[in-house]
Amino acid sequence: MKLLHVALSACALFASASSVSSQVGQGLLDPNVATKEELAQLPGMTEPIVTALMEQRPFANAPALDAFLVAQELGEDARQALYAKAFVHANVNTADAATLMLIPGVGKRMAHEFDEYRPWKNWKQFEKEIGKYVDEPEVARLKQYLFIPLDLNAATDADFMTIPGVGKRMAHEFEEYRPWKSKAQFEKEIGKYVDEPEVARLWRYMVIDA
Repeated sequence: MKLLHVALSACALFASASSVSSQVGQGLLDPNVATKEELAQLPGMTEPIVTALMEQRPFANAPALDAFLVAQELGEDARQALYAKAFVHANVNTADAATLMLIPGVGKRMAHEFDEYRPWKNWKQFEKEIGKYVDEPEVARLKQYLFIPLDLNAATDADFMTIPGVGKRMAHEFEEYRPWKSKAQFEKEIGKYVDEPEVARLWRYMVIDA
């Protein structure tokens, strides 16, 4: 019985760690991988806008998507309504204030707090520090818009699969070529499976820790 209790405790600890280690916020649609049908359901998205978006994606970041939508004459209120449901995740360790303030409800003060606690290592840290300023539901809402870069040499399959559009096969490839040494290596090896724009989209979620 004692051994069983220890085993169960270990499993519970592993499950808890896994839930904390996911590095890409979940809950919003990613316009870079969404289907035509999913995009059509978003606020302000007409058929011509959807078609143009799919032709021009992937967008490198949230400002690139915002510039596209401005060019499509989608007003600020319409864009904010869309961003309540879909967003290109922002790197919480590098995004500038203008990028962070595209997130609905984020102003200069909150953007400053995101910057203040850099470098962010995990969501547990984020929940603790940002939880000083807003309540738990708001912390959870903000996390949806963000990502903390995943260490290519340490992240798990479950971590990698929080990246929009990444499934088990690609997660396996990320692990297959370890140890990763450089961006150039990543472009070479992952470029065997996807095209250059997709390699660039995937790379933005990554970091190679020394």
